[in-house]
Amino acid sequence: MEKSANRTGLLRSVSRVLVIWIIQAAFLVFLAWLIPGVNIDGIGTAVIGVAVIGLVNALFWPLLSFVIVPFAVFTLGLAALAMNAVLIRLASSFVDGFEIQDFWAALALALGLTAMNAIVSSLLTINDDSTWFRNVVRRRMRRRAGAVDTDVPGVLFLEIDGLAKPVLEKAVRDGHVPNMAKWLASGSHKLVGWETDLSSQTSASQAGILHGNNHNIPAFRWYERESREIVASSDPKFVAKMEQTISDGNGLLVDNGVSRGNLFSGDAPDVMNTASTILDRSRFHTGDFAAFFLHPFNAAHALLLTLWDIVLEKWQFYKARRNKVYPISDKAKRGGIYPVLRAFSTILMRELNIDTLVGDMFAGVPSGYATFVGYDEVAHHSGVESEDAFDTLKKLDRQFERLETAAREAPRPYHLVVLSDHGQTQGATFKQRYHKTLKDLILELAEEPISVQGDVDVHEDWNQINVFLTETVQYDQAAVSKPLSRALRSRSEEGQVALGPEGPAVTREKATADVTVHADQETAEAVAVLASGNLGVVYSTRRDHRITLEELEALYPRLLDRLAQHEGIGFVMMRSEQHGPIVIGPAGRYYLVDDGVEGENPLAEFGPNAAAHLRRTDSFPDAPDLLINSFFDPEKNEGAAFEELIGFHGGLGGYQTQPFVLYPAEFELGEEELVGAASVYRLFKEWLDQLSGSVGDAA
Repeated sequence: MEKSANRTGLLRSVSRVLVIWIIQAAFLVFLAWLIPGVNIDGIGTAVIGVAVIGLVNALFWPLLSFVIVPFAVFTLGLAALAMNAVLIRLASSFVDGFEIQDFWAALALALGLTAMNAIVSSLLTINDDSTWFRNVVRRRMRRRAGAVDTDVPGVLFLEIDGLAKPVLEKAVRDGHVPNMAKWLASGSHKLVGWETDLSSQTSASQAGILHGNNHNIPAFRWYERESREIVASSDPKFVAKMEQTISDGNGLLVDNGVSRGNLFSGDAPDVMNTASTILDRSRFHTGDFAAFFLHPFNAAHALLLTLWDIVLEKWQFYKARRNKVYPISDKAKRGGIYPVLRAFSTILMRELNIDTLVGDMFAGVPSGYATFVGYDEVAHHSGVESEDAFDTLKKLDRQFERLETAAREAPRPYHLVVLSDHGQTQGATFKQRYHKTLKDLILELAEEPISVQGDVDVHEDWNQINVFLTETVQYDQAAVSKPLSRALRSRSEEGQVALGPEGPAVTREKATADVTVHADQETAEAVAVLASGNLGVVYSTRRDHRITLEELEALYPRLLDRLAQHEGIGFVMMRSEQHGPIVIGPAGRYYLVDDGVEGENPLAEFGPNAAAHLRRTDSFPDAPDLLINSFFDPEKNEGAAFEELIGFHGGLGGYQTQPFVLYPAEFELGEEELVGAASVYRLFKEWLDQLSGSVGDAA
């Protein structure tokens, strides 16, 4: 029986090779007709040409790879692609009737053959990626020492940033994620929801999931009273500082786990593209980072997919405008550099994570956590349940199937756990609805002199690329990284790259400049108004303490009530000297100390745990003077972000607080209610502990 299965597998592999060989030869003839400077006599010459190209690559590539590896990283794989073009031109010199006139013709031919390989492989291997494993993954497994066969299962935690449980359920029903739908239908996996903390965004959620502690993270960006600076979760230097504060050394990945593309490390000893550790070279394994860019297929494949995604974003936005889709992002928000940033998140980071995770499995790592940011990026600008967002999910779901197939060849069994850190709620932005920002509204309602520092108009778009470039600069090959470091010097601080309108240096300079605008006016209060989705946080920047409700009403008697009564505002929380934290709505107040309600309950539409979340935030040292949440309409399931994002998260209301965990059916949930990211950490730690002890117990 086993011999028969092996014979069938061998025949299938040989058949696939022959079919791909013939198709490549035919396509080589087509490319010779299409590309100026490439000439080939006929199909017979093309068949020989394809064989010689493969032989030359097999002979020369292992030797040349040692030379180009640093350049491959520095050029994001383009050096490997260029070298592949050189080898193709070399191969043509051994075949009569096969002529390539110059390097550029060879480069075009290399790109064309890569595109054809990608299409043919996807058509012929569907659920069997053995070709991909053989050519890429097994080679890396041999390079990584120490992989030992074991019966102790490993776990990969795969985070889909920003995907709500109700949206995943719709994607399953409508056929957008056939692989995850198969898991659920077969009973191999189960789906459970959990509830985020306030704030419902990545830094708070990942700190809780990976370290079990997200204390004093009130928003995506906030004013830190001790340092008197505006800090942001997009600042890797500050994220590193946060991790030092929250970590007790027992993170989710502390036992030889790996962190891939995350904000926090979970105390993993092996990290890649992890914001909190990008300057910690002791934990950065350059081999994993370089391997992806070294392989010529990866470089060309990622380049072609990236270019296609840029074109796709342009087309999708045009189609949305033509069809008058509501809500829709402003043209300025989806123009300019955005298509490139989107392609970086949806394509390059996805491909790098998947490729590295397969290598991790073949190295036998016990656990790993990786963040896939593509859906979150697209949903912010295109909509939570848009065709664009579901298309991104479908492509990611396909990559999860590749991981599942790779797991069968790994030296230990693997469980795949898919989760999200938060969801997204949708709606036209506050500015689109009311033609003013939250900063503008506060200025308008104050009626007395006030200096308001507004938010930087950017979300997480630049975070991934800044972490990636910083890690490239830190690469071991100094001769290659130094030119890049010099080129980025004006947008770097202490080795960390900060491209885009927001970054470590830019944020601090802006904070210092803006808060002193009216320093000569003793009567003018200076405040910072910052946004995290539909959560607004306001700080008095000249005081050493939180301004109280009584102090605010003495300075600006009508501001608070008029703000709470604005139709775009759901509620405002302030601390009172007399009553403690109070939640003020358009027609009532909620006293958080004793759960007393005066008038209409302003938290009625925000879930049964809203008061508990607000009490917790109020206890933070950096809790805002005013915490402002936009309205939420449960019938339309929409709110309004204070940023220019039509899909948003950060506050309360709707899908943004409803992430999920898709987990193997044999895992037990336990009795703890999954409210707050720390509860998810405790659950995951229990699973890892049980798995590590299961084989020992059986023995």
